[in-house]
Amino acid sequence: MKPQLILLGAPGSGKGTQAKRLVKEFGYGHISTGDLLRAEIAKNSELGNKVKSIMEAGNLVDDMTVLELLNANCDLATNAYIFDGFPRNGEQSKLLEEHVLKGTATKAVYFKIDFEVLIERITNRRLAPKSGEIYNLISKAPKVAGKCDVSGEDLIHRDDDKEEVVRNRIDVFKKTIEPVLDYYKSLGNLVEIDASGSADTVFGELVKIVNK
Repeated sequence: MKPQLILLGAPGSGKGTQAKRLVKEFGYGHISTGDLLRAEIAKNSELGNKVKSIMEAGNLVDDMTVLELLNANCDLATNAYIFDGFPRNGEQSKLLEEHVLKGTATKAVYFKIDFEVLIERITNRRLAPKSGEIYNLISKAPKVAGKCDVSGEDLIHRDDDKEEVVRNRIDVFKKTIEPVLDYYKSLGNLVEIDASGSADTVFGELVKIVNK
């Protein structure tokens, strides 16, 4: 059976893009805790109502409730999943292993990339809101500056793609990722891949990990 995958990496390192390809190619279930929280609330289940009351009070959903949510939505005995966005710190890593994964064959994949390269990549990103096209002024520039190739609409530079915001997000990430990596190293299931290459090259490395 395919290993469960935990994708780890800074914002903009390419995890989301690669997760979609893995789902399409290998049939993985994509577990995003944010999506699960919204879906559980929509079900109007007992757990969903619990989550709703926590969020309506303006509080973050606690780790044990997230684990309860994962157990309610994951059947690890028969399916393989990609965990994206959880765990975010060392304590969550241990809790995920102890309460959900429980020794299941798992690979934690760290999308390693030079942070300055990453900042350059994100700050040069431009979006076309209507067509959904994404451009990069360095690696995938539009044919006409500031315009979408598909729709002709004006491209936007999102506030959270601006340098000051990006550097802050990277600083937060750097403070929390080391204990996570150390934990998965201690379990012997951490794999690091070079996330600075092309999307196809990175996917090729992921295919090797899945098939190993």
